[in-house]
Amino acid sequence: GVRSNQSGNQGNGELGGEDIVDVLIKLEKNGTLQRPITHDIIKATIIDMFGAGTETSSTTVVWAMSEMMKNPRVLAKAQAEVREVFRGKEKLEEDDVEQLQYLKLVVKETLRCHPPAPLLIPRECTEETVVCGYTIPQKARVLINVWANGRDPKYWEDPESFIPERFENSSIDFTGNNFEFLPFGGGRRICPALTFWFLPILCLLLHTCCAHFDWTLTP
Repeated sequence: GVRSNQSGNQGNGELGGEDIVDVLIKLEKNGTLQRPITHDIIKATIIDMFGAGTETSSTTVVWAMSEMMKNPRVLAKAQAEVREVFRGKEKLEEDDVEQLQYLKLVVKETLRCHPPAPLLIPRECTEETVVCGYTIPQKARVLINVWANGRDPKYWEDPESFIPERFENSSIDFTGNNFEFLPFGGGRRICPALTFWFLPILCLLLHTCCAHFDWTLTP
């Protein structure tokens, strides 16, 4: 693992450059950080990365399929789009994801109703501040209830209903710029891989479910 990388691996093999383990090991050796990095911290960081990536994706796929089965109209529309894009192909490529516009809406609506981290990650207030008339003392732990934000009738019409079309022609996205929709947080500590792979991977997984199978709820 980390020790073999440290002793024997120079860079990222044939791909060249450094991988995340190389970077963390360099930071450990430099010892210039305010909080030193140890082998245990490196292992925990890598476990967190793999765990967060697989858990959030699988949870969102399960919720998306559950909601579509509860809403046959949505499932039929998603299947029609997926099967049209897939027609005549042996497999779907990542570039084809751009054509799955309705499936993207399904993913967004799923994240609104069922954010994989409903309270995000706790934050610590670095100094006393006032938010909307409430004083938050220094070092207070702050949680953001994104589950409640996604179901707040002040921001969402008919919030308890699963309606992917609400995101059609809407600028609201999950990249951290719309405070009513923050399934992955925002700012510098937003999920780092979100914009690169989360949506394409989810669409590819849901495509497989929708293209090859018909789904119904057990009576």
